[in-house]
Amino acid sequence: MENNLRPYNLYFFVPFVLWLLAGAVLLISFDQFALFRTINGHYSPFLNELMFHATKMGQAEVIIPVLAGLMLLKKYRNWWYFTLATASNVIPMLLQQSLKSIFDKPRPMHYFEHTTWLHILENWDRVFERSFPSGHTQGAFSFFCFLSILLPQRYRMVGAVLFLLALLVGYSRVYLAAHFVADVYAGSIIGALGTPIVFVLMSKYVRRYFPITS
Repeated sequence: MENNLRPYNLYFFVPFVLWLLAGAVLLISFDQFALFRTINGHYSPFLNELMFHATKMGQAEVIIPVLAGLMLLKKYRNWWYFTLATASNVIPMLLQQSLKSIFDKPRPMHYFEHTTWLHILENWDRVFERSFPSGHTQGAFSFFCFLSILLPQRYRMVGAVLFLLALLVGYSRVYLAAHFVADVYAGSIIGALGTPIVFVLMSKYVRRYFPITS
């Protein structure tokens, strides 16, 4: 494991800041129902298939195997990596789940289930409660942000691709009628900011007990 590992990747972080600004403008300028209908209402067979599979990148079934699979590499086969990977992804998730319970906001299906324009297919999940913030989006942003931190210096630019994948998960949640844009926006903040913060705090303590090995 590199001993000069930075807790951020500018190629991930700069696009994220731009998303923060653009998302804030959208939320201030437009009604959440209008934003939802714009995204959910622009669909195609290709997008149906893409979004159905893209959203899975924010689920534990994808995140856990990838993070565990990295331990096949010698430099990640240590308790330092295992502890950081776990804490950096689980702690933001616990915060996100706590906020879901506190706010307990209805999902789009609660409002639009019986409308004629709602786009939803039989194999898509039908969820009605605990909308804010988006768990899939937080999971994706935590996951891809963490991966961007691990990238070697010569591959740091891949962080921009990882950001786009995280944003695609967020978009898919609105497209699939599971969340409003505000839910996705909040989930992205928890993931992209919470993970580096946990990484910094945990790395200081983990090094005391599990020295970094090369």
